[in-house]
Amino acid sequence: MSHSPHLPPNYPPPLDRFLSLGQPQGHDFTSDYHTLGIVSEHVPALLRMVADEDLHAAPGDSPLVWAPVHAWRALAELKAEAAIGPLLGLLQRIGEQDDDWVSTEVPRVLGELGGAALEPVTACLANPAHQEWARVAAAKALAEIGERHAELRADCVSRLSAQLEKCADQTETLNAFLVSPLLDLQAREALPVVERAFAAGRVDEAVVGDYEDVEIELGLKTQRQHPPKPNKWSDLGAELRALAAARQKTDALTEAASAPDHPQPYRSPGKTGRNDPCPCGSGRKYKKCCGK
Repeated sequence: MSHSPHLPPNYPPPLDRFLSLGQPQGHDFTSDYHTLGIVSEHVPALLRMVADEDLHAAPGDSPLVWAPVHAWRALAELKAEAAIGPLLGLLQRIGEQDDDWVSTEVPRVLGELGGAALEPVTACLANPAHQEWARVAAAKALAEIGERHAELRADCVSRLSAQLEKCADQTETLNAFLVSPLLDLQAREALPVVERAFAAGRVDEAVVGDYEDVEIELGLKTQRQHPPKPNKWSDLGAELRALAAARQKTDALTEAASAPDHPQPYRSPGKTGRNDPCPCGSGRKYKKCCGK
């Protein structure tokens, strides 16, 4: 029988602690759940918590809604391979519920699980019946596996490249999010298939830039030799920068008018390059953060 999302579900100690921990501080996976007494015997209950719709549907201001996040982090800490299937099942929430925490963290958890996740994740990526954003998350998971397990990097690059070979039958968005993890893995060996996808016009350049951006990202060029082509996001960025510049100019003129003896020259804001640090302070490159 399902519980009301407004009432705490029935989880025994020490798992009941997860119902009150609340929102984690960022995505750093810094908690040590073993200090709460979480051990491998708790894996079945953790899997139930990960998939518990009552928890996912809890009010946004309730600590209950964060229990699945703590549960999948604990499963990563326990290296629980039994979690792979249920975690892949969560990926549908990205498209259906706009669940950014699933999008950001579940690929990382799958990455922690390493080689055991390779085949199931690849099958999810390859299946056109799955939602596009679930497949994008599967591509991210392959990059996470390759980054965390050096011995599996080449295999992950091969699987991503094989999927990108099918670019003609896939959306430009999915293709772009196949290029992106290849860049994360610094996969120069994948350049031929990446170049073919760009040459065929099958990559959304608003996501990863153009092929010259790829060459710069992989260290094959130090700077652009050709001006970038405009896309929907660069056009929007130009509009936003123009609005910001106009507002800053208005503020500067207002300030100058209020202090006529100490006029300050107007300085327009500089343009943020796609490979520059994002001005939002996230620490990521602009193109992979607010520039998306």
